[in-house]
Amino acid sequence: MEDDPSESERGIWKLPMDGSSCLTDSGAGLVLTSPDGWTLEYAMRFKFKATNNEAEWEALIAGLTISKHLEVQKIEASSDSQLVVGLANGEYEVREDPMVKYLSHFQGMKSAFEILRIMKVPRTENIRADQLSKLVTVEELEKNQTMLVDYLDRPTIS
Repeated sequence: MEDDPSESERGIWKLPMDGSSCLTDSGAGLVLTSPDGWTLEYAMRFKFKATNNEAEWEALIAGLTISKHLEVQKIEASSDSQLVVGLANGEYEVREDPMVKYLSHFQGMKSAFEILRIMKVPRTENIRADQLSKLVTVEELEKNQTMLVDYLDRPTIS
C-alpha cells in the first residue's frame, strides 16, 4: 500500500530566502516557518564582495544550516533565483568555479533532510526575505529590535 501523499507532506517547514548584492554591500535574508506557524527571521551581512548569485547561495546554505541545527527533517526552500534553483535541482549545468563550490557544498548538506525541495517563486512571493536581505545593507540598524543579524566574514565555500 502506498503512503498517503498528504502524510509525507505533513511537517514540512517553509524557507523563503533571498540574497542581495549592490555596489557597496551584500547580504542575505531568510524566513524559516514551522508547520505550526513558528517563525524565525534571519539576516546576514557579508564582510566580503558577493555577486547576487553568491548571495542567493549563502542564503540557501544559511537556511539549511539553521534547519539542520533545529533537526528539521522536511523542508521546502523557495528562492526567486532562477540560477540557484536550477543548479540545486540539477536542471542547469554549472559553469563557473564559485557556483561549482556552492553546488558541491549544497549537495553535501542534502542528506541531512528526509525531504528537501527547492522551488522557484516570483519575486512578489518572496517579499519578506527580500526585505531582510536588503535590511542588512542599510548603514545603521535600530538598536532595540529583536532580529538576529549575522556578519559573515568570508564565503561559506572558502
